[in-house]
Amino acid sequence: MSLLQEWRDVAYAEDMDQKTGQIFWGNYFTIEKGIYEQLLSNPDEVVTGTVEELAKKYNTTLQIMVGFLDGINDSLVTPNPIEEMTADTVVSLNFDNEKLYYNMVEASADWLYNLPMWNDILTEARRKELYLAQKKSGTIVKEKKVGRNEPCPCGSGKKYKFCCGKNA
Repeated sequence: MSLLQEWRDVAYAEDMDQKTGQIFWGNYFTIEKGIYEQLLSNPDEVVTGTVEELAKKYNTTLQIMVGFLDGINDSLVTPNPIEEMTADTVVSLNFDNEKLYYNMVEASADWLYNLPMWNDILTEARRKELYLAQKKSGTIVKEKKVGRNEPCPCGSGKKYKFCCGKNA
């Protein structure tokens, strides 16, 4: 079984009762926040190493590191091969700043996208733009329905019911 599958089996186990799940995820989010604080403190440094080396570097377990890699993978310049990852797989944490911020907003991870380190990486205006863009991306906008007696939107000058509305 791959490391990623082991992580997902534990993290998303259906038998994890509410209290156990809260403890597990609370611990994970604390470690995740610590790793991001270190990464964002020096955003131009590209951190690389084996999965096991990174787990040691960030003082966490191999399993938690795999979970972190699973979470950050969509924000990387070049995604890591997380599906077939082993402890000896060399991975890179070369993340795209804007994509990472956007994905943190998408995940509703306010403890991450509100980290003070973002002030030195992205301007407040850019962070606001990314935040709004992500929030709007899930919004469905319905077009105004054309009334039967309104002018047809095709520009013919006829009422909708006698033009394009005939076949509707």
